[in-house]
Amino acid sequence: MAAVKRDPVIRVTAMPADTNAYGDIFGGWLLSLMDSGAGLLAARHSRGRAVTIALDGMKFHLPVKVGDEVSVYAEMKRVGRSSMSIGIEAWRRHRTEDEEVKVTEATFTFVAIDDAGRPRPIDQESEQE
Repeated sequence: MAAVKRDPVIRVTAMPADTNAYGDIFGGWLLSLMDSGAGLLAARHSRGRAVTIALDGMKFHLPVKVGDEVSVYAEMKRVGRSSMSIGIEAWRRHRTEDEEVKVTEATFTFVAIDDAGRPRPIDQESEQE
């Protein structure tokens, strides 16, 4: 099964420094990529700073190995007054193959904040995107 044709928010190659003692990529490394990708979408949508406040439903389906290309896809699921729910999927592709497979997915919740770190409203215009 291949990923739907869309642009990833992040694409990177898994490297040896990102592995555990068994040669699999650290789950925390992958989680960090997903959080960064969701943060990019949250900041763009809210037109400013946004912070992660929750993560729901993450499950690792398959391992990622050194040399695999990892693509992270983000989709805005819900926008509230100051919060956003963002669906994130991580897919891997072996460097010599064309097929991508989903390795994990989750929903991240972000809150738009002001310079003082307090929640701020998301512009109505941003919600129309």
